[in-house]
Amino acid sequence: MKRAGQRVVVGTEAPHTSQTSKKQKTSSYASVFGDSALCTSMDWGSLPHHVILRVFQFLTLVDRARASSVCRRWNEVFHIPDLWRRFEFELSQPATSYLKSTHPDLIQQIIKRHADHLQYVSFKVDSSTESAEAACDILSQLVNCSIKTLGLISTAKPSFMNVSKAHFASALTVVFVNSKSLSSIKIDDTPVDDPSLKVLVANNSDTLKLLKMSSCPHVSPAGILCVADQCHGLKELALNYYILSDELLLALSSEKHVDLEHLRIDVVSENPGQVEFHTIKKQSWDALVKHSPKVNIVMYFFLYEDEFDVFFREETPVTHLYFGRAVSKALLGRIGINCPRLIELVVCANGLQPLDAELIQIAQRCKNLTAMGLGECEVTCRGFVEFVKMCGGRLTQLSIMEEVLIPDSDYSLDRLHLEVSKHLGRMWFPDMMPTW
Repeated sequence: MKRAGQRVVVGTEAPHTSQTSKKQKTSSYASVFGDSALCTSMDWGSLPHHVILRVFQFLTLVDRARASSVCRRWNEVFHIPDLWRRFEFELSQPATSYLKSTHPDLIQQIIKRHADHLQYVSFKVDSSTESAEAACDILSQLVNCSIKTLGLISTAKPSFMNVSKAHFASALTVVFVNSKSLSSIKIDDTPVDDPSLKVLVANNSDTLKLLKMSSCPHVSPAGILCVADQCHGLKELALNYYILSDELLLALSSEKHVDLEHLRIDVVSENPGQVEFHTIKKQSWDALVKHSPKVNIVMYFFLYEDEFDVFFREETPVTHLYFGRAVSKALLGRIGINCPRLIELVVCANGLQPLDAELIQIAQRCKNLTAMGLGECEVTCRGFVEFVKMCGGRLTQLSIMEEVLIPDSDYSLDRLHLEVSKHLGRMWFPDMMPTW
C-alpha cells in the first residue's frame, strides 16, 4: 500500500540530458575504456585505423591474427604495411624445441602479401637442421623485399652450419641482390662465404653500417677485406681473429671510410696447440685509432694459457677484454703495460696466485678503466683495497666473487666492504656464490 502511495518524479529534461551525456561519453575513447556498460554497446568496428593499429602493435602475432577476425575493419588494419615492417620468424621442431613456431600458413601469407613491406627481419631457429633449412627456404622467396636489417639467430647449437653451403649462399644472395638498402646484418655461426660477401658489397655498399659475422669459417681475410674496401659507411664490425689482418685495419682507416665505432674480435681455440695465432702490427692498430679515436675495440678470448704468447706484446688499443678461460699472471701483467685504453676487464679464472701486483699496475696504467669482474682468482684484501683506492669513483661496475678475496692482517671481509664503499663513494659488497 505504501508503495502505491509513493510519488515518482520524472523530470522532462532528464531523457535529453542522459542522451547528451551518453553521446559525450561515447565520443571519448578514454570514457569508453573506463565504463564497462558502454564497452558492451560500443561499435568497436568504428575505431579509427590509427587506434586499432596502436593496439595491434602491443599484441603477439597469434593474438593479432585472432583480433583480425573480429570484423572487416580490423582485418584491414591487420594488413597495414606498418605492422609488417618488423617481423621475427620462429622456426622449430615441436618435439625438440621450446620455441613456438610461426605457423606455415601465416608464413605463406606473409610472403604473398607482405614481402615487400618487410624491413627489419630476423630468423630464430632451434638446434635442428630442418629449421635452418626452412629459414633458407623463406629467404629464397623474398624476391620483392626491401630489407634493412637481417638477423639469423640459432638459439642452441649453430644449426645453420648444418645447411649446405650452396643452399645457404643461394638463399642469402636473394636477399642481398633484391634489398639494395641493407644497413645491418647479423649472420654469426653461418656458412656465409667470400662470393656471398661480394654480392652483398655489389648491391649494398652505400648503406651497410653493421656487419656481425663471428664464427663463419668459410670467410677468408680477403673476403672481409673486400667489405672494408668498398663499404665506407661501415661503423660496426664483429669477426673472428683469424680473418683480422693488418690490411683490414688499414682499409678501415682510409680517408674514405667513416669513423669506426665498434670492432668486436672473437679469439677462439677448441683444440689447444692446433691453431697458430698471427700478430697484428702496432702500426696498424695506431692507424685505426688515429682515424677513429673513439672506437671501442672489444676482444673475447677463449684460449688455453699456452696460446696467449703472441698477444699484448706491444701496445694494443683494446677497450674491453673478456677472458672465458684461465689466464696467467704474466698475461695480466702485459695487459697492465700495453693496454692504456682499457675500459673493462673481466677475468673468468686465473689460478691460486694472488693478482695484487697485476691489478695495481692495471689501475696505474689504465686510466680509463671503469669496470672490473673477477671470477676464480685470488686477491688479498689489502691489494684489492689499494686497487680500488687508485681507481676511485670511476669504477662504476665492480663484480668480485667473495671467494676471490683473501683476508689478511689489515682487512677482514666485513671491514673490506666498508673500506671499498668509502673509496667508491657508494655501498659495495662482494658477490656471493649461489647455494642451490
